[in-house]
Amino acid sequence: MVERGVVMAALADEVTALEEVLLGLSEDEVVRPTRCAPWDVAALSVHTVGALHQVSVTLDTGAADAAARPVSAPGYYSPRVRFSPEVNGARVRDAAERAARRPDAAEPGRVLGVLWSALRERVAREPEDRTLVTRHGDPMLLTDFLTTRVTELVLHGLDLADALERRPWVSDRGLDLVRELLFGAADRAAVRAVLPDVEGAGALEAVRVVTGRASRRVEREALEAAGVRVLTLG
Repeated sequence: MVERGVVMAALADEVTALEEVLLGLSEDEVVRPTRCAPWDVAALSVHTVGALHQVSVTLDTGAADAAARPVSAPGYYSPRVRFSPEVNGARVRDAAERAARRPDAAEPGRVLGVLWSALRERVAREPEDRTLVTRHGDPMLLTDFLTTRVTELVLHGLDLADALERRPWVSDRGLDLVRELLFGAADRAAVRAVLPDVEGAGALEAVRVVTGRASRRVEREALEAAGVRVLTLG
């Protein structure tokens, strides 16, 4: 498992970059469409900030049963109830409704800053073996759940950057964590056969391909045969 400090450093990098972008959005920019239809930039921003807020929400529910086997960060993205049509529909409606109530374009950025300040202090007080129960009922180690939050900010950061026609602001530490999540258990030679530039300068493009955020397509079967973790994303 990745150390808590490594995950929090990556999360801090991603939050800092995203907050700056969100605070600077114009009213014209927040109504741009994104690949996460039907969300526009405003709704996707609200959803992304809400993904971080879920850490505090889940901590408030208490610890998981000591006898329960925790779900890993990759296991969180399994195609089960959390990505059913009903759950996805509720997720889409909620973000759109909250975005519609925003007073101005920069509100998600302000909310993100407040959330992160409180969360950083709260996580620092939690023991390394702290567990929680996600809103989908999965027991998880806090550190693993935080890893999924880095993943959400990195991937939706790419979605927002593309919608805004900007250079991606993904951090090196955030990218490293997501790359490990996707490729950490893979056979390097087999991966390079389907994704030649998976390391170094090509890492971001490899993440885009595996998560469906690139024009290039590689068959899921080929990726999984190489040991790549192909996440089920909502």
